[in-house]
Amino acid sequence: MYTESEVLDYVKEEDVKFVRLAFFDLSGVQKNISIMAEQLEAAFRDGVSFDASAVYGFEEPENSDLFLYPDPTTISILPWRPSTGKVVRMFCTIKTADGSEYPKDCRSMLRNIVKTAKDEYGLEFNIGTEIEFYLFKLDEQGNVTNIPFDSAGYMDIAPDDKGENIRRDICFTLEQMGIQPESSHHEEGPGQNEIDFHYSDALTAADNVATFKWIVHTKAQANGLYADFSPKPIKDMPGNGMHINISYRSLYGKNSEDLMPYILGGILKHIEEITYFLNPQDVSYLRLGSSKAPLYISWGKQNRSTLIRMPLCKNEQRLELRSPDPMCNPYIALTLIIQAALDGIKNKIQATSETKENLFNAVNNSHLHPLPQNLSDAKEIALNSSFVKSVLGKIVG
Repeated sequence: MYTESEVLDYVKEEDVKFVRLAFFDLSGVQKNISIMAEQLEAAFRDGVSFDASAVYGFEEPENSDLFLYPDPTTISILPWRPSTGKVVRMFCTIKTADGSEYPKDCRSMLRNIVKTAKDEYGLEFNIGTEIEFYLFKLDEQGNVTNIPFDSAGYMDIAPDDKGENIRRDICFTLEQMGIQPESSHHEEGPGQNEIDFHYSDALTAADNVATFKWIVHTKAQANGLYADFSPKPIKDMPGNGMHINISYRSLYGKNSEDLMPYILGGILKHIEEITYFLNPQDVSYLRLGSSKAPLYISWGKQNRSTLIRMPLCKNEQRLELRSPDPMCNPYIALTLIIQAALDGIKNKIQATSETKENLFNAVNNSHLHPLPQNLSDAKEIALNSSFVKSVLGKIVG
């Protein structure tokens, strides 16, 4: 990891001319401001101001000055930019004029809950994501069409799978930016693709999701295509999910007991309250309950019809949360999931009994509680949740 002084040396030695300072609004949309390399030292010291009233979910015009402080550990070259006069990107911490952390800075929220897990519980959570997206053709004017890039199916190969070269280009670019993809393949829908990530700490995992979506959009456009991460791009076709794989390791010799049952119990207990942040669009609820997307609050070993699947793994124990979709803010989503897991550990919350049947074909699921059925219901549940308010504070206050 780079320090500020190392970044300043790197920028000089590598002929970096532009520095993109990136941050996120409350919906998880990445924003940035570009500064000249000569301004970077001042940015580290004093921050770079921006108009918070112009950012979704932030402030009103009468109280709109906030400051971006670059995080030197996140520096990355943008490999698709020129090799001379290079461009780098760093994620930022948002602060107020008095130097305190801005309470709506979702990246700081996640960093703080990761610190709590480490300091108070002796735990580090490892997160791996599986992200799906569709590729659609553009018309002659460059407008998005509803025509998928191909008509291939699950794990088909070229030439039916036309996305193979684009996925390879995406994976190469990720590696150049220091991100480790684990696998990629064509998904079930026409023009639908999936790329999975090797696990990392939670903050890095969220940064990787944000960077990945940016790269996919960039590479799709370079190939005359449009990348669609929305939960249900095509009616009656599989939706896009963002499965989140969660494991943990104990630090300092603490917590030698098996904590996964409590992690499972905590997430199941709070999942209804946090669904609004995992599935933030109206169309998110068209995906849930169809094409292997869960509908009921449930768990099962190897069972892809349940909300949480406990995969068969030889060398590790992990769970896979299958309800989130790629339009969620990954920083807020992981903050809530980790806090739910910690609540499960703290209070030794036990999960309900395992579900063994295929819930998509089951005749009677009345014994199971469903996830919220629409965005309005999910929002109301979240706004009335003391758990959500205790985690997100001002965002839902």
